[in-house]
Amino acid sequence: MLLLTLKHIIADFLLQNGWMAHGKDQAKGWALPLLVHCLIHLAVALVLILIVAPRFWFVAFIDFAIHITVDRGKGLVSSHFKLTPEHPWFWTVIGVDQALHHLTDFGLAIYIAAN
Repeated sequence: MLLLTLKHIIADFLLQNGWMAHGKDQAKGWALPLLVHCLIHLAVALVLILIVAPRFWFVAFIDFAIHITVDRGKGLVSSHFKLTPEHPWFWTVIGVDQALHHLTDFGLAIYIAAN
């Protein structure tokens, strides 16, 4: 769980730039920023998993698929409701997004630990 949390901090906060963060939530032009952001998650997860538990390399691809789905859902909600930091739902949507990512990490960590 700590490894996947570290991956999340690195990929979602340290390596995500404004182009990715804002671009993936737009009504148009969202695909490339979202793909680049989620490929970063894939790369960081793959490297860390290969170091710690190489037989679970495929978990990085599962994480990628779930991450891109969650972030696209957030992007659809954000663009549809034109969410900005001043909008009352903005931070709730961010919180739900982060909670879903952490639940994903938790589920993947349980899978790795159980196998």
